[in-house]
Amino acid sequence: MPIFEFLCPACNRIFSFLSLTPGTSKRPVCPRCGATELSRVPSTFSVSARAKTKFDKPPADAPDDASSAQMESEMMRMMEGFDEKDAENPRVMARMMRRMAEASGEPMTPTMEEMFRRLEAGEDPETLEEELGPQLEAEMGEGDGGDEAASAAPTRDDGLYSL
Repeated sequence: MPIFEFLCPACNRIFSFLSLTPGTSKRPVCPRCGATELSRVPSTFSVSARAKTKFDKPPADAPDDASSAQMESEMMRMMEGFDEKDAENPRVMARMMRRMAEASGEPMTPTMEEMFRRLEAGEDPETLEEELGPQLEAEMGEGDGGDEAASAAPTRDDGLYSL
């Protein structure tokens, strides 16, 4: 019998539910707070315990020695033509930040894209930080936002509940 895992956004907790059928469209109720808006999450087992074969390729976002070396090489290339006065130029700064984001494969949030565009237009970095910083942190899941549970990693409940 399969075990499905669901995240309760109200508790910020992952619960395991035993199903009597192989698939489920049923959504459980949170055993802790009674919330009904639980969302299904991949189980730890299905993500990390899968047997690796010689034909498997690591996910694009998986850190490995080759990608670390590639990132380091890209950083060194970027720094070759960079000097102190460039650090004061918002256009150069934006170009460097954009290249770093592209090299790392990190997704560009809408606010990040706007910040780069405005830096490339020559706007003051400190003014942009004040204006767009909180919005950028929210998009990237950082900052306190006043709600500790919403920004912290979810915890796991040790129980097994019926679905």
